[in-house]
Amino acid sequence: MINTIIPTSTKIRLALVWLIVGLFYTVGSSLLGEDMTQNAAIFGFIILLATIIAASFGVVKEADALAHKLGEPYGTLILTLSIVSIEVILISAVMLGPGEFPTIGKDSIFSVMMIIMNLVVGLCILLGGLKYGEQEYNAQGTLTYISMIILLGGMSLLLPNVIIGSGNGIFTHTQAVILSTLIVILYVFFLAWQMKGYKHLYVQPVTGAMEIPFSQRNMDLSENTQQIKSTGNNKEIIIRSIILIAMILPIVLLSHNMAKVVDFGIKAANLPPLLGGVLIAIIVFTPESITAVKAALNNETQRAINLCHGAFVSTVGLTVPAVLIIGLITGKTVIFGISPTETILFLITVCLSFLTFFGKRTTPISGVMHLAVFAIFLMLIFNP
Repeated sequence: MINTIIPTSTKIRLALVWLIVGLFYTVGSSLLGEDMTQNAAIFGFIILLATIIAASFGVVKEADALAHKLGEPYGTLILTLSIVSIEVILISAVMLGPGEFPTIGKDSIFSVMMIIMNLVVGLCILLGGLKYGEQEYNAQGTLTYISMIILLGGMSLLLPNVIIGSGNGIFTHTQAVILSTLIVILYVFFLAWQMKGYKHLYVQPVTGAMEIPFSQRNMDLSENTQQIKSTGNNKEIIIRSIILIAMILPIVLLSHNMAKVVDFGIKAANLPPLLGGVLIAIIVFTPESITAVKAALNNETQRAINLCHGAFVSTVGLTVPAVLIIGLITGKTVIFGISPTETILFLITVCLSFLTFFGKRTTPISGVMHLAVFAIFLMLIFNP
């Protein structure tokens, strides 16, 4: 049964990827140690990049299979929560380690916002628009995403800069507890409504669907879900979920080695330190980004939106409480307030996103605008 579910190519890919992981965890410290040479860095970068890309395409393949088995929005939620959970684990591991990293949570969240909501969304809209012209999506569900992004992002990144008596980007202990609790509650309610009563807002719209009564739409979706459950193979879903995780983990495990190589290259070329964090964020979110672009090219615009906007909502919903709680437990300083320049980019991004998805169809020019914002973000990294 397993042999019929897992193709030989997937087995070979999985074996090779984990072989590289094993090699880097056994001999990586000697190859990419403090006395790393330029040739070793170049060799390590090529091997790591090729392995991560191979694993990323494996993730995309399994996520697509699960999405078709489970339907929306469950298929995209699996990929989004997997990636974001691993990101949270990485950040938590850094915070629990030696040293002080007060801005790691803020830097990670803001980088993810610029990458996902401008670079990836821009590519999805532009490439999908060039292929199909105007692409339809579910505006009501998409605007709910943007509302969550404004609320959670504003509470986490903007509020700490203007709190009376502080204003230095740091929450007090009481504020951290209350904020973490509110974010968790909001995120849980959002996921619950997205997966149950209001899941029709997060699927690709059907012509004339809004003319159907609300209760009937929910009934139709419930019947479709039951059909998926009855016809789908539970064993195949479990196996593919395990393979998905097995493909994601190497990306995260190798990202530490990639970080060493990137940091070495940045110092050798005298590049801005923040560029390293951006590159690692791009690598970590590569599977989700590839899946989103592929969905747009398949004219599945709503799935691309679910992946992109859902990624940022999940990043804030999981990262902020985790970082604040770890800060409270360890007594380490946590800074969430973003700089004035980052604040402007945040406001431009949310306003542009609102205007982009205010109607019922996307246009390629909106994609170009989002890519322009990301270009500005990169420019400010090199010329702050």
